[in-house]
Amino acid sequence: MSSKIAGQVSDFNPEEYFDKKDIKKLDIYTQFALVAAREAVKDANLTDDNYDSFRAGCIIGAGIGGIWTFQEETAKFISKGPRRVSPFFIPKMISNIAAGHIAIEHKLKGINFNVSSACASANHAIGTSLRAIQYGDADIIVSGGAEGAVNPMALAGFAAMKALSTRNDEPQKASRPFDKDRDGFVMGEGAGMIVMEELEHALARGAKIYAEIVGYGATCDAYHVTAPADGGEGSARAIDAALNEATLSPEQVDYFNAHGTSTPLNDKNETAAIKTIFGAHTKDLAINSTKSMVGHMLGAAAGVEAIVCCLSIRDSKIHATINAETPDPNCDLNYTPNNPIERNVDIAISNSLGFGGHNSAVIFKKYNK
Repeated sequence: MSSKIAGQVSDFNPEEYFDKKDIKKLDIYTQFALVAAREAVKDANLTDDNYDSFRAGCIIGAGIGGIWTFQEETAKFISKGPRRVSPFFIPKMISNIAAGHIAIEHKLKGINFNVSSACASANHAIGTSLRAIQYGDADIIVSGGAEGAVNPMALAGFAAMKALSTRNDEPQKASRPFDKDRDGFVMGEGAGMIVMEELEHALARGAKIYAEIVGYGATCDAYHVTAPADGGEGSARAIDAALNEATLSPEQVDYFNAHGTSTPLNDKNETAAIKTIFGAHTKDLAINSTKSMVGHMLGAAAGVEAIVCCLSIRDSKIHATINAETPDPNCDLNYTPNNPIERNVDIAISNSLGFGGHNSAVIFKKYNK
């Protein structure tokens, strides 16, 4: 295999979080999802007596789902025959099962489903959760994304597409978004979950509010299965739609968390999309790529990046895009190279793209009482 590197959650021990009998029933991506959801629910101080379980839901993004389970059970089928396939095969593998397990654990009896739009999955899940709350279908939704695809089959598939970095001798430098010497993404894994809540409901129970979600845009390139449209026009339309919903001008945006995968095509076209929307304001816009540090978590990526946006707003800090060493003339914006900065952030955008031409943008705003 050409790529031999990945961003693994190397210190994750399922036995710290689950009974041994339950571990056998949960793919690693569902384990990640459950642990992240527990942290989010605890941080939000959700208890049985401060929300209506029938108006609480869960919408989770997963681009692939239980690929470890698929690989293991397929190998068992081939080597030992169909009678040796586990009865847990299907309920462990399906990509919606993480949302189901989270709902069971936290008694979330309202809206519940999975969003699968490749690497835009978590952003679409968050945007769809926003719509459900706006439409009055829920008061609270646990949302975000999870993925556990640091796996031989997944890596082989992406390597065959030449999507992965082959900088195997320097893994710490392999993910280098917007750098001239980038050669593909580094596979990551994990989960990022947030608790989304209708504002008046949150205020009534004294919730800690990190930020407001004020805009969401979703479009499709309808151009190519894996390549973004030239000039990032589809992504630009998604960002524009989110700004229009939020009634914000491009000049009001302080921080842009880019999809920034470290692939030649994505970074070039995402840069073009940013220029299309922000024009002269691009010189004042702080941009970064979280994937430079953690790799590309596929369907989970935007869940983590939503948290990054919220914490950047709270802490007035923007993390660096690491491994920015050789400027690319096609990627000539301020990507916060190598060192973090302190900056007041009132408005942040999280941008995501996915195979299939999926584009999504979510806008976070500092909450002012």
